[in-house]
Amino acid sequence: MKEKVKFSASEKSLFFSVLKKRVDQYFVDNNISRHANQRMVIKTIVLLSLYIVPFLIFLTVQPRFSISLFLWFLMGLGISGIGMSIMHDANHGAYSQNPQVNKWLGYTIYFAGGGVANWKWQHNLLHHTYTNVVPMDEDIRDRGVVKLSPHAVAQSVHQFQWIYAFFFYSLMTLYWVILKDFNQYVSFIRSGVNSHSAADNRKMLIDLILLKVLYFGILLGLPIWAFHLPWQEVLLGFLLMHFTSGLLLTVIFQLAHTVEGTQHPLVEENNTIAKDWAVHQLETTVNFSPDNAWLSWYIGGLNYQIEHHLFPKICHVHYPKIAPIVKQTAAEFGLVYLENPSFGEALKSHVSTLKRFGRLPSPVEAIG
Repeated sequence: MKEKVKFSASEKSLFFSVLKKRVDQYFVDNNISRHANQRMVIKTIVLLSLYIVPFLIFLTVQPRFSISLFLWFLMGLGISGIGMSIMHDANHGAYSQNPQVNKWLGYTIYFAGGGVANWKWQHNLLHHTYTNVVPMDEDIRDRGVVKLSPHAVAQSVHQFQWIYAFFFYSLMTLYWVILKDFNQYVSFIRSGVNSHSAADNRKMLIDLILLKVLYFGILLGLPIWAFHLPWQEVLLGFLLMHFTSGLLLTVIFQLAHTVEGTQHPLVEENNTIAKDWAVHQLETTVNFSPDNAWLSWYIGGLNYQIEHHLFPKICHVHYPKIAPIVKQTAAEFGLVYLENPSFGEALKSHVSTLKRFGRLPSPVEAIG
C-alpha cells in the first residue's frame, strides 16, 4: 500500500451515479432513515443477550457439563451474530447517524477479543476497496494452508483443501484473539496501511495487550479462579465457542466472494485495476439466499453482499428493499448481478471453487 492502486474509469462509470440517485430517492420517497430502525434495536438487544446471558448462567447456576457446553455454543452464536449485525454496521458508520453510537457499538468487537483499528483497516479499507485483489485484500491473502485466490501457487496439500478448509475456518476467531491483531499491527505499519505516529502506535499496542488480558481474564480467569469451575470444562467450552463463531463467520464471508463466477483481477503495470470501482464490486461479490428472512436476520444481511459493498454506510435492515433497485440498474447497464438462490447452492459453489483453486497445474501449464 506504499503506492495507491487506482481503479480505471470506463463507460460503465455512470452506473454507480445513477444507482446512488435511485437508492437515495428510495429513502426520500419512503421518508425513512438509512440507519437502524426499531427492528434493528430489538435485534441488537437479542444478540447481545445471546452472548451475555449464557455466560451469566454458566457462572451463577453452574449447570452440569453438557449444559455448560450448550451455553458456550450459544455464546459462539452470539459472537457471530454480534459481529455480523451490530459491530459490522457500527464500524461502517451504518448503524446510526450519531458517530458516538457507532463508536460504542463498534466496541462490541471486544466480545470476540479483537481490536477495532486493525479490523477497520483490514475490512473497511483493504477488503471493501480491493475486493478479491491480491495482495491488497487481506481476507484472501495466501497463508499457505488454504488457497483462496487463483493467483497463488498451488501446493500438493491444496488438492484436499475443499475437505480440510472448514477446520481451519473454525480457528479464525481463536487465531484472531491470540495472534492476528499483533501480526496485523506489525504488517500494517510496514505496509503503510497504518500511518499513525510512533507514539500513537505504542498506545495502540498497549491497548491491544490490555484488551487481550482483560478478555482472557473474564472468559477464562473469572470462571476458573473466582467461581472455582473446573479448568478443563471452562477451556473446552471456550474452544467450542470459538470453533462455532470462527466457522460461521468465515463460511458466511467465503460464500460472498470465493464462489464460482467471481472475478479475481490483478493490478496492472501502471498500478491500476482495469475496472470502475462499482463494476469491480459487482464482479467480485455474490448474493445468496435472498428469500431466507431468518438467515438474513441472523447474519446481518450479509447474504445481500452486493448491496453491502456498494452501500456499506446503509444499515443492513434496508438491503432487501434496495436489492431490486441494484439488480434492475445493473441489468440496464449490461452488468452482471451474481446470486446463488440458496445457502446450499452457495456452499456447493464455494466447495467447487476450493477444488478448482487447489488443483495442481498440469505439466504443460507448469512448464509454461
